[in-house]
Amino acid sequence: MINTIIVGPRGKMGRLITHIAADSEVLNLVAGVGPRGRDYIGQDLGQVTLLGRELGVLVVDDLAEVIDKCDVIIDFSTKEMGLEVLRLAKEHTKALVCGTTGFSSDEMELFREAGETIPMLYAANTSKLVNVMNKLLQLATSAIGEETDIEIIEMHDRWKKDAPSGTAKEMGELIAHELGAELSDLAVYGREGTGERKPGTIGYHSVRMGDTPSSHTVFFGGFGERLEISHHSTDWRGFAKGACDCAIFLAKQSPGYYSVSDVLKL
Repeated sequence: MINTIIVGPRGKMGRLITHIAADSEVLNLVAGVGPRGRDYIGQDLGQVTLLGRELGVLVVDDLAEVIDKCDVIIDFSTKEMGLEVLRLAKEHTKALVCGTTGFSSDEMELFREAGETIPMLYAANTSKLVNVMNKLLQLATSAIGEETDIEIIEMHDRWKKDAPSGTAKEMGELIAHELGAELSDLAVYGREGTGERKPGTIGYHSVRMGDTPSSHTVFFGGFGERLEISHHSTDWRGFAKGACDCAIFLAKQSPGYYSVSDVLKL
């Protein structure tokens, strides 16, 4: 069994990851870690995540207290907690799956550097279908990227904190690298005013409304035709299942910086 800690178990993803891990024949939950000051600290992880049964493990507010019990950490919390989890994972040489978004480019470099000492997997999106979509984007970009106008539209609920989404940024980075450039040199965020579209750019448009599920569409616009590649989620279970699959994969790896593509062998 792979001893596992869930960071952020009360969140949307954390709850579902806990439910799936609790029924896994491979993952063994040893603790949950929540933010300091929350009223559920000290309660059973099953109760906190509304699983419907107790798991016999507690939610604590200090990862350092429980980190030596685990083989792998799954973190879908906040940017601030995520950096502290990364620090402790490196200090205690524990495998880390991080799906938290909103990090700066300098902060993302810290995750890449962590791969020198621990098995590290960062994924803005752990959905199998999204990662298949990413492969399709690379194929489309290599074939028609230089002759089309590329636009990305992403939709999320009103509570989404970062824009564009981490998934949309990851898609843009894949496209930019396929074009031999960096996303920071090509990205245009929204438009206003006058003037023609600058060739070679990647346009971003973020929609935030109500309880809209996660949705990403990439357009490759030509003349007289366009190609659209889309992913729409109806719930988050596919993402949670993907996160657990990542943890199972990562627990068997030597230090390195991994992606969901490595897990799926894409």
